Amino acid sequence: MSTLPPALRPGNRVAIVCTARKASHEELAAAVATLTAWGLEVVLGASTNVAANQFGGSDEVRRQDLQQMLDRPDIRAILVARGGYGTTRILDQVDFSGFAANPKWVAGFSDITALNCHLLALGHASIHGVMPLLFHQAGGEASLESLRRTLFGEPVSYAVPAHPLNRLGMAEGELVGGNLSLLQTITGTASDVSTAGRILFLEDVEEYLYSIDRMLVHLDRTGKLRHLAGLVVGHFSAPQDNTVPFGQTPEEIIATYASKYAFPVAYGFPVGHEPENMALVVGRRARLEVEAEGAQLTYV
Repeated sequence: MSTLPPALRPGNRVAIVCTARKASHEELAAAVATLTAWGLEVVLGASTNVAANQFGGSDEVRRQDLQQMLDRPDIRAILVARGGYGTTRILDQVDFSGFAANPKWVAGFSDITALNCHLLALGHASIHGVMPLLFHQAGGEASLESLRRTLFGEPVSYAVPAHPLNRLGMAEGELVGGNLSLLQTITGTASDVSTAGRILFLEDVEEYLYSIDRMLVHLDRTGKLRHLAGLVVGHFSAPQDNTVPFGQTPEEIIATYASKYAFPVAYGFPVGHEPENMALVVGRRARLEVEAEGAQLTYV
């Protein structure tokens, strides 16, 4: 059972860091205002407002910033400013022992899937959810509210309409997952996690259809699908294709491999690289119910 950090309370101090791409203070100003309106005190880490090419500072700057915020007992949550690429470059140099003694929420998605899974491998829950740079994108109000409710320990549940590819059934297990390409990237590393008995959720953006198929083949060959309790399929935004069409949508590709097994599957879930990106707690036990009328995901 993964450890859930304490819920935030008004007056708590939270940090924004960049473990991947850069983000300026100007770009983060609206998110800081929102977090302040939630009653939180915001600390902008040393990896914000600096740049090393596309990164939020050098690997060492980003590592030190994350390390400091993990270790500081006054910081009750760490929000990663944005994704992109770079988190996996620093993970093996971070010491999580201080964090383990004083767990706190860590939140992000996309490239931050690696950090979410690394924490899960260490036995700690974290949040896959909208990041500060995207707090105020048009149509994302519900996503932001789901993050707030999750951080503050308020009840959250989700329901989605029926989908023609859904497979009916009920499953319970800890949530695991995130960005498909990152789940493949961390395979065989210290950030790799078991999916057995868990509910896996998947999303991705701008991937070629053949590449989505290749990554699903990889997950299947490594046994990541075989013993799932359930599968939740989120946004696969802006998929790319070759001159000769691949011939399947991302959802149809996933269905090809899910059909080998008997676990329930829910498609069309609002998680991923779209304004509707509802917060999910990686490592928290949940119940997935897929019925003819639609699917529901609730924490248990």
